[in-house]
Amino acid sequence: MAALPLRLYPGDDLRGAIETALRGQGAAFVLQGIGSLSVARLRLAGRPGADELLGDMEILTLAGSVSPDGAHLHMTVADSEGRVLGGHVAPGCIVRTTAEVLVALLPGHAFGRELDGATGYPELVIR
Repeated sequence: MAALPLRLYPGDDLRGAIETALRGQGAAFVLQGIGSLSVARLRLAGRPGADELLGDMEILTLAGSVSPDGAHLHMTVADSEGRVLGGHVAPGCIVRTTAEVLVALLPGHAFGRELDGATGYPELVIR
């Protein structure tokens, strides 16, 4: 395992920037992330689409897997009143001031996503 710290910048799309930074790296896990967002797009459990939150938000947690098929990330954010919400990270989460992300690269492993008949979703396959 190799550690890869990333710093994302104002205006970056959180998910897109992580996927771009890890393109060609193979299997990876986002271990943690902190920072701030001006827009958060989270798909809550059991919902078909993402909810959009606007305003100053702090990233409290960020974790998930990244493969050539894309990212599966979960995040919790707190708004300026301290209310916390979490879910699947959708494209369109916009970094406000910074995002600091720690990634574990996993050489010797390959991640992919394949439809799982039991869940009905493309799920992680580890090789």
